[in-house]
Amino acid sequence: MAKKEQKIGLITTTSLVVGGVIGAGIFLLPSSLAAYGSISILGWLFTATGALILAKIFSNFSKIIVNKSGGPYTYSKAGFGDFIGFLVAWGYWISCWISNAGLALAIVGALSVFFPALNTDPILKVSVGLGMIWFFTWVNSRGIKATGKVQVVTTVLKLLPLAFVILAGIFFFDSDNFPAFNLTGESDFATIPVVAALTLYAFLGIEGATIPAENVENPEKTIPRATMLGTIIVVLVYILSTIVLFGILPVDVLANSPAPFAEAGEIIGGKYAGYFVAAGAAISAIGCLNGWILMSAQLPLAVAKDKMFPRVFARENKNGAPIFGIVIGSVLTTIILLLNISDGLVEQFTFIVNLTVLACLVPYLFVSASYIIVLIEKKTHINSFLKTFVLGSLGFAYSIWAIFGSGSETVFYGFLLLLAGIPFYVLMQWNKRKK
Repeated sequence: MAKKEQKIGLITTTSLVVGGVIGAGIFLLPSSLAAYGSISILGWLFTATGALILAKIFSNFSKIIVNKSGGPYTYSKAGFGDFIGFLVAWGYWISCWISNAGLALAIVGALSVFFPALNTDPILKVSVGLGMIWFFTWVNSRGIKATGKVQVVTTVLKLLPLAFVILAGIFFFDSDNFPAFNLTGESDFATIPVVAALTLYAFLGIEGATIPAENVENPEKTIPRATMLGTIIVVLVYILSTIVLFGILPVDVLANSPAPFAEAGEIIGGKYAGYFVAAGAAISAIGCLNGWILMSAQLPLAVAKDKMFPRVFARENKNGAPIFGIVIGSVLTTIILLLNISDGLVEQFTFIVNLTVLACLVPYLFVSASYIIVLIEKKTHINSFLKTFVLGSLGFAYSIWAIFGSGSETVFYGFLLLLAGIPFYVLMQWNKRKK
C-alpha cells in the first residue's frame, strides 16, 4: 500500500518548536527564581539571547542543508563527519526516550491537582503515565500530520492560560510585591550565572523544526521562519510571565508555591480561573510529550537512512511514520517509567534525567562549530565570513557555558553516556563494510 503524503506547514512546524520547548517546567520555575530576586530576569535575558543565537544558527543551517531530516545530527555530521554525527545522534536519541518518562510523570503531577489519588497511589501514577506514553505512540503512528494537529491544539491550549496570566495579571500588578534585585547576599556577578543556569534547560528543544525537515513544506523557507518565530514566542512568554508573577504574588508566597501560575490565576479570576491555569500545566506537558515522541523516532530515522543506526529505524508504515522507531523509543521509556514505581528509585531516576541534559547541549556545541566549517567549505554567500564566524563563535561560547553550568557530575556521567555509543558505532561500521 502506498504511503500517504505527509507534509506540515508553518503553523504546525512552529508548534513543534513552541510545544517542544514549553513543558511543565515553566509553571514551576518562577517559584525557584523568586528566592534570588528580580536579578533572575537578567538570567532570563542572558539565556534568551543564547537561545536566539542558536535558533539563528539552526535557521541558517536549514537553508544550507535543505530537505534533509535529522537537525542536530545532520548539521554536526556535515562539519565533523560520521563519527561526531553518530555520537550527537546517539546521545540525543537516548535523552529523548529517557526524558519522555519524566514528561509522563510531569503530566501525572499536574493532573494530581484534580485527582489527588495520583499523589498517593504509585501504581495508579505509573499506569496513567504509561497510558499517556502509549496513547501518543498511537497518535504518532498515524503520521506526522496527525501528530502535528495534536501539537497545534495543545500548543494553543498551553499558551492560553499563560497569556491570560500575563495580560490579565497586569491589572493585578503590585510593585510592592516585586522582589528586591538580589536576595541572596552574594554579589550580583556571582548570582547571575546561577539564575541563568536555572533558566537554561527551559530552552532545550529550539531545534525541533529541523528534525523532521523532509516532512516540511518548502523547508528552506518554513523551517527558518518556524525556528525563529517559535523561539521568539517562547522568550516572550518566559520573561513576561515571570515579571507579572513577581508583581502579583509576594516573594515569600511565590518562593514556596508548588503552583504559582494557578495561585496567580485564582487571584485574578477566582477558583475556576486557578483550575483553568492548572489545567494548562497538564496540557503543556501533554503537548511536550507528543512532540518529543515524534523527535525520538524522526532523528534515528535520519541516522538509519545513512546506515549508522539499525535499518529497523528506517522502516515506515502506510502513514509514512517510522513505526519501529516510535515503538522502540516508547518501550524504552516504559522500562524507565516502571523503574520509578518504587519510591526508592526516584532519586536515581532524577539523576538519569538530569545527566541526559548534556546529550542535548553537546549537539548545540557541534552545530555551532560545524556552521562555520560548512560555510567555509561550501563558500556559500548566506553570510559574510565575519558574520558567520561571529554567530558561530557566540553559539559555541554559549554552548560551552551551558555545559559548564550543568555541573561537573552531570558532565562526567553524560560524557560516559556518549562514550558508551562508540561500540555501537564500530558495530554499524563493521556491518556496513561487511555488506
